[in-house]
Amino acid sequence: MRRQAPAAARNRDPILEVLRRHLPAKGTVLEIASGSGEHAVHFAEALPGLVFQPSDPDPVARASIDDWASTSGRDNLRPALVLDATSQPWPIDRADAVVCLNMIHIAPWDAAIGLIAGAARLLPRDGVLYLYGPYRRTGRPTAPSNEAFDRDLRRRNAAWGVRDLEAVTSLAEAHGFTSPEVVEMPANNLSLVFRRR
Repeated sequence: MRRQAPAAARNRDPILEVLRRHLPAKGTVLEIASGSGEHAVHFAEALPGLVFQPSDPDPVARASIDDWASTSGRDNLRPALVLDATSQPWPIDRADAVVCLNMIHIAPWDAAIGLIAGAARLLPRDGVLYLYGPYRRTGRPTAPSNEAFDRDLRRRNAAWGVRDLEAVTSLAEAHGFTSPEVVEMPANNLSLVFRRR
């Protein structure tokens, strides 16, 4: 049941470095679209003061997440929730931070809308919404590899694609978030750190 994503092993430490600077010392972190579950385990081990709540709409992904969680022995890692970002209400009443890695480009734009609207409903004032992945800036790819990736995504599903940073920022601001702190990451990805106004 347990799945492994090679990218997770490569990007988990750079992501963790950003999360350490921005997540609260205590509280609940909801991860949207947790995928294999490897990130949730890694973050729960590194940040024991926080409770990590993974989620995914896919039952195969949830089985993998729960397999990783059960063998980790971490009491600050919860079983995966069934959560589709586009469906409201979400099966959780509150979180102190929301984390979403590599989702909004491999999903219709409605998923980004649902993610940001849902996070706005859950988070307290100054709560963190953290997004990670590839983005376009001022309508242009940040690297040739991202341009090729965008073409591949759109070939697979016309509703997918690398999103414009400005469009994501505008959407978040419309839902009560600050402009993001943008952190350059390895492999031409970006970390976006929004805070609830």
